[in-house]
Amino acid sequence: MIPIQETMAAIRKFAPDFTAKMGIVLGSGLGSIAEELTDHITIPYQAIPGIHSSAVAGHASLLVLGYLQGVPVVCLKGRLHCYEGASYESIGTLIRIVRQLGANELIITGAVGSLNPAMEPGEVMLINDHINLQPGNPLAGPNDESIGPRFVSLENAYDEELRGILLRVAQQINIRVQEGVYISLLGPSFETPAEIRAYRMLGADAVGMSVVPEVIIARHCGLRVTGLCVVTNLAVGLGTEKVTHELTLQHGEIAARKLLKLIPAFVKEVNRVL
Repeated sequence: MIPIQETMAAIRKFAPDFTAKMGIVLGSGLGSIAEELTDHITIPYQAIPGIHSSAVAGHASLLVLGYLQGVPVVCLKGRLHCYEGASYESIGTLIRIVRQLGANELIITGAVGSLNPAMEPGEVMLINDHINLQPGNPLAGPNDESIGPRFVSLENAYDEELRGILLRVAQQINIRVQEGVYISLLGPSFETPAEIRAYRMLGADAVGMSVVPEVIIARHCGLRVTGLCVVTNLAVGLGTEKVTHELTLQHGEIAARKLLKLIPAFVKEVNRVL
């Protein structure tokens, strides 16, 4: 494991004085949000010790530091996935960079398939809880007490106060947002119809292949989390369209237009009230 101090020393060569207030993880097709940042500094993941690049379409593998609505933020433009062979160590390093840069809140975005027919492609879902079916746990193994405690509560993993602010902002700017439970799977294969029926019985509203490991790591290091999902398709067996990654990017772009309005307004409001 590469010490976080070594990782931060590499970042500080590019941005010696930057301090963030919030972080944003940008999922499939949502990288355009990083382009809204002003006075930005862009650092390739390859230049950061302990991190490798994503090979998935829609993930640019860039750390972008800048200002959104005048608020200093750090964007992870592209995430790492376990199904690519990325280690929990690399995923953890990315999230801990956000905390090390000074942020207290983290917005995690992702693309999902809807298990709820009331949530259609192109809509936005606010995560209020999750079910973790990823293999293992990113906190298994030795614990660094300087980062976070051995045992972490996930009772309020998706911060209730921040969810309230988000819903209020969404209503003000007339963007429909529904709350729901996210179920996280390894992937990269899409689910079978039988699996989707099982996940619905478990109480899941949406299915994806990321988010949860990042949330666990974020809570471990003290970041308050808001989870926002773009609905890219109805899960297999619930709709007529064939589920593909290309479809994910297509509908993700539609929903990204909503997040381009929603996230800046949310960041501004969080900065005002917290």
